[in-house]
Amino acid sequence: MHLFEHHISTRGSQQMTKVTDMVREDIEKSGVKDGIVVVFSPHTTAGFTINENADPDVVRDMLQGFEKAFPTKTDYYRHAEGNSHAHMKTTLFGPSQTMILSGGELILGIWQDLYFCDFDGPRNRTYYVKILEG
Repeated sequence: MHLFEHHISTRGSQQMTKVTDMVREDIEKSGVKDGIVVVFSPHTTAGFTINENADPDVVRDMLQGFEKAFPTKTDYYRHAEGNSHAHMKTTLFGPSQTMILSGGELILGIWQDLYFCDFDGPRNRTYYVKILEG
């Protein structure tokens, strides 16, 4: 088993960062050809999604759609830190993703990439990549 730690500094209040290439570098370093790759965010306001990589408007549309569904500012949130919207968005995305590794390559669709999603930035974030051989 191989564990890698990554650090990301996000700039905006909501940001989706493509991290597929970082994970591919971890796979290469591990030497594992077949198995499972798990990415995990230890943050309650940041998580992962696998989504389209071809049209940047998809990321923009997703962020705007989630902002509309869970607005940053509203009268009914009670959480003292003021980031309830970020907790809700992260709950929908989830703290982790599991991917299949075959022949040293991630199995992803032609239009798919892995995104680290921060809904409470700007912040310095950490995420982990675990590669399981099998």
